[in-house]
Amino acid sequence: MDKNALNTARAPQLPGAVLFDAYGTLLDVYSVGLLAEQLFPGHGQALGVLWRDKQIDYTRLVTTSRSGPERASVYQPFWELTSAALRYACKKLGLALSAGQEQQLMNQYRHLSAFPENREVLQALKSRGIVTGILSNGDPDMLGVAVRSAGLDGLLDHVISVDSIRQYKTHPEAYALGTQALGLPAAQVVFVSSNGWDALGATWFGYQTLWVNRYQLPPEEIGPPPVRTGHSLRDVLAFFEP
Repeated sequence: MDKNALNTARAPQLPGAVLFDAYGTLLDVYSVGLLAEQLFPGHGQALGVLWRDKQIDYTRLVTTSRSGPERASVYQPFWELTSAALRYACKKLGLALSAGQEQQLMNQYRHLSAFPENREVLQALKSRGIVTGILSNGDPDMLGVAVRSAGLDGLLDHVISVDSIRQYKTHPEAYALGTQALGLPAAQVVFVSSNGWDALGATWFGYQTLWVNRYQLPPEEIGPPPVRTGHSLRDVLAFFEP
């Protein structure tokens, strides 16, 4: 069977809630490539990809590292890491990034394009009485702007940021924020992400997982597979079919 086909195996328990990753799952992180292409013709796509990869690298670095004899946290908010990743990506690609261009691109990141099926799926879950939320690396200000910009106000019961614990996903404490907010065990919550590493981390934590494989990537070679794999947020509705 095609590795990317929707896994129709039934989840072990009927879920009581759904948590979505934000960046890459509800929001298209590569939509910044359009503006990047205008600013740096011929380099927009490469900049968008490298920017995202370095952003995630930085979240892992500050989560797993400590500084000085007291082993102090080196945590920085997601907004700051995103800005630093942009500067790094431009330098690696040999692009001269002005202060004005950085401001333009960072403002675009605040208002990333939403995937078109978002509202349809969230409304369908809401109509069934399913509790929904975001569990994201984004800091609260970023998420607040993103949710409003995407027109998702009123469709999410929870918007949860890891900033409160200063630990990024895939740290278990980051995933635990979801169960704490919902008051449900992980096995009764669906976690949806388009990032394979995030789906794996959530699976390890104990969530029922949907990996939205939008870009037809190979599955991770370590760890258990997600409960389901699909290509759209609509595939989360299969968890609630009789």
